Amino acid sequence: MRYMVIERFSQGARPVYERAEITGRLLPPGLHYVDSWVAESLDKCFQLMETDDPRLLDEWMKQWSDLVVFEDVVAVTTSAEAASRSLATTS
Repeated sequence: MRYMVIERFSQGARPVYERAEITGRLLPPGLHYVDSWVAESLDKCFQLMETDDPRLLDEWMKQWSDLVVFEDVVAVTTSAEAASRSLATTS
């Protein structure tokens, strides 16, 4: 399952990138980083993560909670998968 994690940098982007450069993403085994996008203002990040165990997201978020406010975690699917599921249920 994929999850969009919406986070706000509570102390700015610099401390987050500095830690990541030193420690990496601090992902527990079984949680995989897919991709991310950062707002032009450098205050918000949208990370796409993948795992079969959503509890791993909590474990990972604890590692960053001093620098990041996690605003939302949303289970997501691709547009193509959503269209396929939607059309299959309406037939």
